[in-house]
Amino acid sequence: MFTYKTRMAIIWAVAILCITPLSLASNLRVHFIDVGQADAILIQTPAGLSILIDAGEKKTAVGLMDYLRGQGVEKLDFVIATHPHADHIGGMADVIKSFEIGDVYMPRAAHTTQTYEDLLLTIRDKGLRIHEAKAGVALSLGEGIEAKLVAPEGTGYRSLNDYSAVLWLSYGKTRFLFTGDAERVSEAEMLASGFDLSADVLKVGHHGSKTSTTEPFLQAVIPTYAVVMVGRENRYGLPDSDVLKRILDAGAILLRTDKHGTIVFTSDGETLMLQ
Repeated sequence: MFTYKTRMAIIWAVAILCITPLSLASNLRVHFIDVGQADAILIQTPAGLSILIDAGEKKTAVGLMDYLRGQGVEKLDFVIATHPHADHIGGMADVIKSFEIGDVYMPRAAHTTQTYEDLLLTIRDKGLRIHEAKAGVALSLGEGIEAKLVAPEGTGYRSLNDYSAVLWLSYGKTRFLFTGDAERVSEAEMLASGFDLSADVLKVGHHGSKTSTTEPFLQAVIPTYAVVMVGRENRYGLPDSDVLKRILDAGAILLRTDKHGTIVFTSDGETLMLQ
C-alpha cells in the first residue's frame, strides 16, 4: 500500500505529464526555412495545425521535406502557393506528393512553365481542390488565431509578383505579415484597402528587391523584425542596399536567411521569442 504522501506524489507526477504537452502546444511557431534564393515558411499553431507558405525550388525539395518531418509534420493542413514563380513553387509538387494535404490556396494567376504545370497536375492527381487566394479570405486556424489574406486585391497585374498571396496572422498580441513577392502595386492596394497591416514580424517582399518594401508600406506595418529570405552571394545582388536602409531607418531588427540560416519565432500570445 502506498502512503498518502506517495500517492500525492504520483498524482502530481501524472498531472505534470498531462499538463506539459498542453503547455508546449500553447505556442505558435513560425519557421522561415533557409532554402537559398527562395521562400518556404512553416507555421505550426497551438491547435496542432501546420501551414506551409511556398516550397522553395525543386532542387531543395528533399531538404525542405526532411526539415518538415524533423518538426513532426505529418499533415499540411493548409498549403499556400503565393504565386507561380519557380523559387516559390518549385518544390511544392514533391511536398504535396509526400504529405497528407488539407486545403490548397493559390491566386488566379496563369503561368506557362513546366514547373507550374507539374504542380497543377500533382494537385489534380491527388484529388485536391484549389481555393482562390485573394484579399478577404480567412483561414480557420484555431482559437486565439486570426489569419486572413490581404492580397491580391485584383487581377490583370503586369508583374506576376503582384499576384502574390499575402497572409496576415495574429496570435494574441503578436502579429506576422507574409508578403511573398508582392511589389509596389500590391503594397499600394493593401494600404488603400483599410486592412490592418501592423505586424511584429514582416517577411520582406521579393527577397529584399527594390521593387518592394516601400516606405509607406513599412510605416503601416511598423515591424519589430524584418526577415529577408535570400540566397548567399546570389546573382541578383539581393537584398538591395536601399531596401535595407529603409528597414533599418524604420527601426526594425534585420534578419537574413543568407546570414542567419533558418529563422524560428515562437509566440505564447504575449511574447515573441526568437530561437
